[in-house]
Parts: sequence; C-alpha cells; structure tokens
Amino acid sequence: MKKKYSILLFFLFITCIILIFLSINQSYDVWGIGTLFMMIATMGVMYFQFEKGKITSKEISLVAILSGFSSVSRIPFAAIPSIQPCTYIIICTGYVFGPVAGFMVGSTTALVSNMFLGQGPWTIFQMFAWGSVGATASILKKFNIKKFGLIVFGVVWGYLFGWIMNLWYWLLYIYPHSIQTLGFVAISSAWFDTLHAIGNAIFLLILGEKTIAILTRYKNRFHVKYNDIKQNPAIIQQDPLASDIVQ
Repeated sequence: MKKKYSILLFFLFITCIILIFLSINQSYDVWGIGTLFMMIATMGVMYFQFEKGKITSKEISLVAILSGFSSVSRIPFAAIPSIQPCTYIIICTGYVFGPVAGFMVGSTTALVSNMFLGQGPWTIFQMFAWGSVGATASILKKFNIKKFGLIVFGVVWGYLFGWIMNLWYWLLYIYPHSIQTLGFVAISSAWFDTLHAIGNAIFLLILGEKTIAILTRYKNRFHVKYNDIKQNPAIIQQDPLASDIVQ
C-alpha cells in the first residue's frame, strides 16, 4: 500500500481513538459514531486503492472468483456456531496477493454471503473484520512465515474477529458504553470466538499451504513476461504453459 494511504489510515485510527476516549464518563456518547467512522473510512481507502492500483483484469477476475467461493463456503457451515472456512480462504488470499486484494475478498465475502444469511447492522462490522484479516495476512509473506505461523495467525484472528463483532452488539444493545461493559461482552462471547479460532487452525493445518501454493502459481502466471522466459528458461520447466508465449 502506498505511503500516503498508510498515513491516512493512521490518522483515521488516531481520530477514532480520541473520539472514543473523549466520550468516557461524559454526558455525550460518540462510541458508535467514532467506530462507524473508522470502519467506513478504512474501507473507503482500501476500495479506492484497489480501484487506482496497478492490477490486471485477470487478477480482478480471480479476486471476484475467490470472493464468490469464500462467500459460498460460509453457507454450509452456517448451522455450526462460528466455524468459518471463509476466514482461511481470506488469509491465503492476503498472503499471496497482498493487503488490498485480501481486504477486497474479505469485505466482499461478508457482503455477498449475508445476502443469503441475512443483512443487518453486523454486516459492516463483518466487512471490516474479514477485510482486516486479509489485509494483515500479507505481513506473513514478508517474514516468510509458513505452516505453524499461519495456524497461530488464524487462531489469533479467531478471537480478534469476535471482539470486533462484539462492537455492533455492544453499541446497539448495551448501555452504558464503557470499558467495563465492553469487557463483559467480550467475555460472554469467548466460547464462540474459541470455536472460530479452532476452525481456522484446522482449515489452515489441512489446506493452508496447499491453497497458498495454488494461488501463488496463478499469480506467477499472471506476471510472466516474454523477456523473463527468454532470460530464464527454467520458467518453462516450472510451468509448461509458459512455452506457448515463446512459441
């Protein structure tokens, strides 16, 4: 992500934090406004970056396909509390294609799947939470983190996702808005967050590395150039389809 967008996101988070802490023990309440402002602004920046970024039509198509597949994967598991196979797909997407593509797949997953499972005030929080999963997963690739690190990452986000989702319930149904009541809501959801974390660990353990390998191969094919093949014939051995470009 470009530096100017990172700086903008940083200031948005700082503004939200200031608004939230100004409302503590005061006669007015800006928790809801501050949280909603942060989420909408963050998603707006990420969508704008995706729109203006240098991305090929093939990559856009793949992001759309992954978003659809991730959305559909939620539906068969809807009857099992907090088991979300889409989270592992979003992590793998962010790992391979970077923070913007990961955020797009994550946020689109929530929006599309809720057309079947039900839209509501929770949708924007799911879009933000799953988008953040995909965006932060790109960090793992920079440090060359493999299987065990992916599992730990999935477990951590199982809880972080739940805590972000607690916000909509806390903002709409809990009063007063304070650190204490927010903590109580987080504790009450621990069982569901644990199931999400366990589900992430299982999916990443069984399918994580295989999915990343498949997506990496597709990404490499998108960026193969004629000069690259001429200078490095080994590309043809790794991907026989590249020989068609030379011929």
